[in-house]
Amino acid sequence: MATRVVHVDVHGQRYAVRSDLDPQYVAMLAEHLDARMRQASRELASSDPLRLAVIAALNVTDELFRARADSTGIEDRLRERAADIERLVDAVLDEARARIAVNE
Repeated sequence: MATRVVHVDVHGQRYAVRSDLDPQYVAMLAEHLDARMRQASRELASSDPLRLAVIAALNVTDELFRARADSTGIEDRLRERAADIERLVDAVLDEARARIAVNE
């Protein structure tokens, strides 16, 4: 995919972002960051844009880490469930083989 410049607005500032990502996706990322910065500005006494950006980045990073932890838990549970199903199928097949051997 070709690299292009996408113009986005974050916290009242316009930025030119060079990316090979879909421009709509880049705009969506910027909107999310802008929302997080607006949230931080409501919760903090400071209006310093750098401070707000750092707090927003920490919040977004927290979201990322929590999502990773959740997905890791899901992956582990799916592996365990698949192993359980495999054991059940093996047991049924073993039982079926034993019945066939008895009837022969």
